Formats: sequence, C-alpha cells, structure tokens
Amino acid sequence: MNIPCILIPVLVGLICGILGYLLGKMNSKNDNSLSASLQADLDACKANTKNLNARISTLEADLTAKTKASVQSFAATTPAVIPFDSDLAANVLGKKIKENDLKIVEGIGPKIEALFNAAGINTWYELSQTSTEKLQSILDAGGENYAMHNPSTWARQALLAYQGKWQDLKEWQDSLLGGKE
Repeated sequence: MNIPCILIPVLVGLICGILGYLLGKMNSKNDNSLSASLQADLDACKANTKNLNARISTLEADLTAKTKASVQSFAATTPAVIPFDSDLAANVLGKKIKENDLKIVEGIGPKIEALFNAAGINTWYELSQTSTEKLQSILDAGGENYAMHNPSTWARQALLAYQGKWQDLKEWQDSLLGGKE
C-alpha cells in the first residue's frame, strides 16, 4: 500500500475529530448560556410570584376591612324601629289593625299576603323596600289570578303604614281605585 492512500483517511479522521471537538466546545458554551438564560427567567418568575402573592395578601386584607365596614354600615342603615300605635291606626282607619298586617294595603288580600309571606315579605318595612318589579314577579309566579294585580302603589302604602302616617295613608287610599292611581 501506498502512504498517501493511508494518509488520506487519517487526515480526514483528524480533521473530523478537530471539527467535532470545536463544535462540541461551541455547543457547551451555548448550553451554559442557555442554562444561565433559563435560570434568569426562573428567578424573574419567582420574584414576580412573590410580588403577586404580596399583592394578593394586601387585597385580601382590604377586602376583609371593607367587609367589616359594610357589616357595620349595614347595621347603621337598619331602619329605626317606629313604635306601632294600634289605637291611632284604629281611630284613623276605622277598624282594628294588627302590626305588619299587609292586608291594610289597598289591593292586597289574604291570598296575596300569603304569597308575599312565602316570598319572605312579612312586614310593612320589607314590603316598602321591595321593588314593583319584584312584587309583580311574585304575583306572576302565583298564577294568572294574581298576575292581573298592579302593585305599583303597594310599597308606598306600606311605607306610610310603617311610618305610622295613618291619616296620609287613609287619604291616599280614598283616592286610589283598587290600589291603583
């Protein structure tokens, strides 16, 4: 065999080895920089998570404080109890009245009162604070016999009763026609 024939594979092998070594070195540098980049991203995510957890804690504390404040403000907005004077009501309306009897509202009878009681409306105050739409939806749910009623004045009538303004209630009811203006 001839020396140049053996030398060519040896030289090709040596060149491939050198190129492989150099490529390996370059990849290891990229791996280190990639690893460093990933570690930097992970550290940034950890810092962001820490900041978000601190923000969540702050918001939870604010929510707790506002909840306590709203409970206190709800207690402050609870209506003052107005004493019921059955004698005054009987004198003005001409009949004996029981406290929170929804039937004194013109347009409400025993069956509608029972519907409202079942819906959680048991007092004049509760009736006065209920929207006309809510009252109508209760009537609609009761069936077609109740849906034909118009509760547009009932909340105001109940408020006058709750406030003990019997004369105003009587005068207004005298001008109403079946509970309607």
